[in-house]
Amino acid sequence: MKAYRIDILGLSYSEHSFDFELGHSFFEVYGSESLNKGHFHAQVILNKKETFIEVDFNINGQASLMCDRSLEPFDFPMTIRKRMVFKYGEEAQEVDEEVTIITRDQASLEVGQLMYEYILLDIPMKRLHPRFANESTQEDLTLVYSSETSPTDESDDIDPRWEKLKKLK
Repeated sequence: MKAYRIDILGLSYSEHSFDFELGHSFFEVYGSESLNKGHFHAQVILNKKETFIEVDFNINGQASLMCDRSLEPFDFPMTIRKRMVFKYGEEAQEVDEEVTIITRDQASLEVGQLMYEYILLDIPMKRLHPRFANESTQEDLTLVYSSETSPTDESDDIDPRWEKLKKLK
């Protein structure tokens, strides 16, 4: 999508700032079942050098999520700071999550997909409405107590091979 593309061929070797509003039209293009609503403001600071381009993403806003417990919609506030480095090379490839190699003739950087991925990765696995934030569930307590074993229980069930290894300590 052109709205979230930064033309880099004509940029000078210096720092440039770009502002993006990520709303309904953004999530229509990049959204998925995991995240398809929200409103964010993104400031993208691009620092172009001779051999690489460093891009800092500052994304603030809120994602519209569904509570896993009550199935109620709620707004989840987010502040995201990420950095991506685009290095010039022979062929385009992604080296890791923070470094991507691009060719010198690449005309623009598509930052929309990156911003969506940063937002999506910052959403917690367990999506709870803020009113449940301070409550501990019976399920959570059961997991804590079942994972703890008393010393007497442990000694009864130890395999003799492991007992010999403990003596080596």
